[in-house]
Amino acid sequence: MIRWLIVTLLALILISGLRPWLNKIGLGNLPGDFRFRLFGREFFLPITTTVVISFVASVIAKWL
Repeated sequence: MIRWLIVTLLALILISGLRPWLNKIGLGNLPGDFRFRLFGREFFLPITTTVVISFVASVIAKWL
């Protein structure tokens, strides 16, 4: 279970880093992608984008 938690955390960090590129293609502004400001810093949690990218990756993996 800890392995899945680490993978999810790494995916969220990766997607947060790719946020400018994802905004250009429309991912990152989906309902369920949370942005909030806390202690003067802006945080971004792309939960829905992570689910969509994971679904697309699993479909591609099944085809291969």
